[in-house]
Amino acid sequence: MDSLDSLDRLIINHLQGGFPICERPYLEVAKYLHISEAVLIERLAQLLDKGLLSRFGLLYHAERLGGALTLAAMSVPETEFDQVTAIVNAFPEVAHNYARDHELNMWFVLATEQPERVPEVIQEIEAQTGLTVYNMPKQTEYYVGLRLEV
Repeated sequence: MDSLDSLDRLIINHLQGGFPICERPYLEVAKYLHISEAVLIERLAQLLDKGLLSRFGLLYHAERLGGALTLAAMSVPETEFDQVTAIVNAFPEVAHNYARDHELNMWFVLATEQPERVPEVIQEIEAQTGLTVYNMPKQTEYYVGLRLEV
C-alpha cells in the first residue's frame, strides 16, 4: 500500500476539523494549505483511489432529518467473513462496518431515511446471510470530537 507524504498528512489532518460551507470550499481549504484548488482535489482523488481514505464526504445527522441510526452486530464464522462483509456493505444504509476480536465480530452502523426501515434492513441482511443481526439502538447520544492525526 502506498504511504502518505507530508502534503497528504497536512490535508487529512486539516480536513478532520471540518469543511467550509461556501461557494468554493475546496478553494478556501487550498488557500489555507498554500496549495492550488486543483492540487487539493487531485490529492483527495488519489487518496481515495489508493484506498488511503475510505471516504470523503458529508456526515448527516439522520435522526434530525427524520431518519434513524442504529448500531448492529453479528457473529460471523471466520470462513464466511469476507462473503458476509460484501453482503452487508452492499446495503446503502450501512454507514460503517468494522471487524472486532469478539464473539460478535462484525459491527456496523445503519443509517436510514425512515425509522421503520431499520428493522426491514436488519431482516434483509439476516435473510441474505442466514445470520442473526443484533440491533443496539442508541439510548443516549454523546459527542466525541475524535481527531486522528496522521
